[in-house]
Amino acid sequence: MMKLRSAPPSPFGRKVKIAAAILGLTGQIEVITADTTNPGDPLRRDNPLGKIPCLILADGTNVYDSRVIVEHLDHMAGGNKIFPAAYPARLQALTRQALADGICDAALCIIYEQRWRTAEMHDAKWLAHQQGKIDRGLAELTAHPPAGAINIGHIATACALGYLDLRFAGTWRAAHPVLVAWLDDFASQVPSFAKTKVEPS
Repeated sequence: MMKLRSAPPSPFGRKVKIAAAILGLTGQIEVITADTTNPGDPLRRDNPLGKIPCLILADGTNVYDSRVIVEHLDHMAGGNKIFPAAYPARLQALTRQALADGICDAALCIIYEQRWRTAEMHDAKWLAHQQGKIDRGLAELTAHPPAGAINIGHIATACALGYLDLRFAGTWRAAHPVLVAWLDDFASQVPSFAKTKVEPS
C-alpha cells in the first residue's frame, strides 16, 4: 500500500487523487493528512522541503512533487494514459500542467501573504504581481483550453480552477464563461473531481 501525505484543500494533492482515480489506483493509496506548518509532522522526514503532496511507495521510496507523482502513477498504470507518449500531444499536456500549476503557485503566494503577514505588512505590489500571473494564465486557458482525451493538462487545469473557487470565491468565473463551461464538462466526465472537492470553511 502506498501512502499519500497531503491536505484536502491542496490543489496539488487533489491533482494526484484525481489522477489516481482515473488510472484505477485509488485503492492502492492511503491518504494521510499532513500539516506543512508543524515541525514535528512526518512530512518533513519524507520530503525535506516539507511540501505536499508526497507519495511514499510500498518499498519506502519517497516521491515528490505532484508532477513527479502523477507521472509515476501513469507509469504504474502502464503508461500513455494521462501522459500522452507521442509528441506534440505530450508537450501540450505537460505545458498545460505547468501553466495550471503556476496559477496555483501564484494563488498560494497570495494566500500565504494574507495568512503569514499582518494586514499592515501586506505588499500590494507583490500581490498584484501574483494576481497578474493568475489573470494571464486564465486568459491563456480561455483562448486554448485543454482539448481531446483527458490528460494531465485537463486534470491540472480543473484543480487550478477548483482552487480559485475554494480560496477566492469563484471570482474568476464572471470573466471566463468559456472556462466555466469547460470545467462543468470536465466534472461531468470525471466523478473524482466532485469527490475531492473541499467546501470553503
